[in-house]
Amino acid sequence: MFRDDLIADGATIQAGFDALFAGYPDLPVVQGMRYATHGGKRLRGFLVLETARLHGVDPVRALMPALAIESIHAYSLVHDDMPCMDNDALRRGLPTVHVKWDEGTALLVGDALQALGFELVTRPDVGPAEVRADLALSLARASGAQGMVLGQALDIAAESADTPLTLPEITALQQGKTGALIVWAAEAGARLGQGDTQPLRSYAEALGLAFQIADDVLDVTGDAAMVGKAVGKDAAAGKATFVSLLGLDGAQRRAAELVDRACDALSVYGDGAENLKQAARFVISRQN
Repeated sequence: MFRDDLIADGATIQAGFDALFAGYPDLPVVQGMRYATHGGKRLRGFLVLETARLHGVDPVRALMPALAIESIHAYSLVHDDMPCMDNDALRRGLPTVHVKWDEGTALLVGDALQALGFELVTRPDVGPAEVRADLALSLARASGAQGMVLGQALDIAAESADTPLTLPEITALQQGKTGALIVWAAEAGARLGQGDTQPLRSYAEALGLAFQIADDVLDVTGDAAMVGKAVGKDAAAGKATFVSLLGLDGAQRRAAELVDRACDALSVYGDGAENLKQAARFVISRQN
């Protein structure tokens, strides 16, 4: 059921972006926005839609926040791929935005997608004013210097540090860089339904770390054609990762433990959270 719902939600999100961008002018920056938001696992958008279902929220209300988190995530990838950061030529098996167009266009594509994310969570059809304000405030914190951007800054600083990061330091880095947006996505349904966010926060914090460990494992064991981007870059750069610190087997065990923790956090929802539990298991079994 989970995989079917993930595919269905991905199609719904893609249709939402298609409808949204249909009203935009056909300029390189808009072409880049379409390109950057096309494809991917849509896990963050799925978490918004699934947690909204869990809280009895109308899917129509949940679609804009789902598009918003996918837009913010896409912006982060566009900027992360640029020469001034990770300098990656491939994303999802295709040329990155700065390679397909140019660096200036890529910078503007990321800027526009970030702004779009906040536009979408504040649309009147999302819900009452207090709900929209809560979504926007929490998204700003998750995506900025208290969340994702902080994690990215710590990652850049680590590249020129004299000593590799310790396990607590790499954990804190990834809780921002990868985890913060995953936590926001999982909490979004509770925020839309004005319910308790804590069980979903506990779930998503464990899920986000498991997701990053799986990424580190794929960087060692994955095939570039399957993963859709370069692999082996972390080891080549001498970066500390969960695999370098724990070993491959240790990292995989830690990811499995985190998935168990994530599933346990959902006990308050009973059988209604089965899709979320399957999502947690999916993140450590994926091949890309």
